[in-house]
Amino acid sequence: MEFLERHDLAAPGCPMSSLGSAGDKPFTQTQYLDVLDTLRQAPDGNLALYIHVPFCHVRCLYCACDTTVTHSLEKVDQYLDALEREMDMVTERIGRRRPIQQLHVGGGTPNHLNEPQLARLMEIVESHFELAPESCASIECNPRRASVGQLELIHGLGFERISFGVQDLNLDVQRAIGRVQSLNMVRDVFLTARQTGFESINLDLVYGLPFQTPRGFQATLDQVLDLGPDRVACFSYAHDPARRPHQHAINTAHLPTPAEKLALFHRAVRTFTEAGYRWVGLDLFVLEDDELYEAQVDGRLYRNSLGYTTSADRQVLAFGPSGTAELADALIRNESDLRVWQMRLNNGQFPVAWGRRLDEADRRRRQALLHLMCNLQLPASSAADLDHEYEQLCRKAEQGLVEISEEGIRVTPQGRYILHGLCSDQDDLIDCSSSQWRFRMSS
Repeated sequence: MEFLERHDLAAPGCPMSSLGSAGDKPFTQTQYLDVLDTLRQAPDGNLALYIHVPFCHVRCLYCACDTTVTHSLEKVDQYLDALEREMDMVTERIGRRRPIQQLHVGGGTPNHLNEPQLARLMEIVESHFELAPESCASIECNPRRASVGQLELIHGLGFERISFGVQDLNLDVQRAIGRVQSLNMVRDVFLTARQTGFESINLDLVYGLPFQTPRGFQATLDQVLDLGPDRVACFSYAHDPARRPHQHAINTAHLPTPAEKLALFHRAVRTFTEAGYRWVGLDLFVLEDDELYEAQVDGRLYRNSLGYTTSADRQVLAFGPSGTAELADALIRNESDLRVWQMRLNNGQFPVAWGRRLDEADRRRRQALLHLMCNLQLPASSAADLDHEYEQLCRKAEQGLVEISEEGIRVTPQGRYILHGLCSDQDDLIDCSSSQWRFRMSS
């Protein structure tokens, strides 16, 4: 059950990075400036923005987010002040009004912000960057916080894609994780989003939660199918109370066993694929005409710190606590603590916690691993870029999880279920455990 032991994905919508281990040195201000200077020298580069909103109205017990529970409008306004300051500092270095191809707002709970605060957030973005006409803007929302007026505002602010956290629709499961939301409420919010005009609606599910059973989880899957979402993400619950103390409130006796957990995911795969959805990457199900599936079939699907994408050259700027950026062959992560992040900005410093510049060998190895994860195969010419990972894959081949030939490496249908484990030994290169790698609205 290696898959279940290592398939440690954070809760939807919250960057929990394993990058930057204890042995890594912090990224200095000078190093970050060098990265931004490299970006400045490519003014026509393909750019994306990630903004992390670190607030929730209550802490769900399964949560692995970098978030703060608050009901203080002042605290949120102070965050927006600091966010504006961070964008000021970055755009002073790379140039103002750079065109942006993609924007994703995650959390936390982005729609925890009230309507004036949501409007101000977009004003901050648009005063520093230019959203290209063909750009894609997406946002994550908690359906319990969504109203008709709020959804209309979000759509009016330019967001065409939206993701709702459903997790599970069984009441016993919801009570156990501290997130009660009825099917009727979820359906009303979903239909309102449809009527409002969102181009794409994603729903998040989580498997491996307390009290989940095959019968109950199947009911949730069927109810989600009835809604007809454009995409569905099905994530693994990772129980780690040592890092997430609030998870101590979850009784481990009520969690499914590793075998039962794997069976739940298998049930999701079967249910969605039989209904006409296509399985993309680790845990995403999309309709057959979805551009991500088409890219996977063509062998050109890629993955950056916003999730699956058809654009392999897109660089990601990240703002807010715990935001993870990919710039100029560097992986960089902000301070995750809201207070530390604000303090650094108030002192005129970039709030970078750590980073890593990839050399040519790192870059080629990372691209090879990502290609295997995204497209389920790797040409022999790229397999040569792997280091000790190739030996690990040879052992997987003995188990029937991959096939290795003169043409290259191919993931078998059985191997898809442990796809995360195939590549997770190199978390410093392909941060599989970070949910910021899994945002459903990427394109």
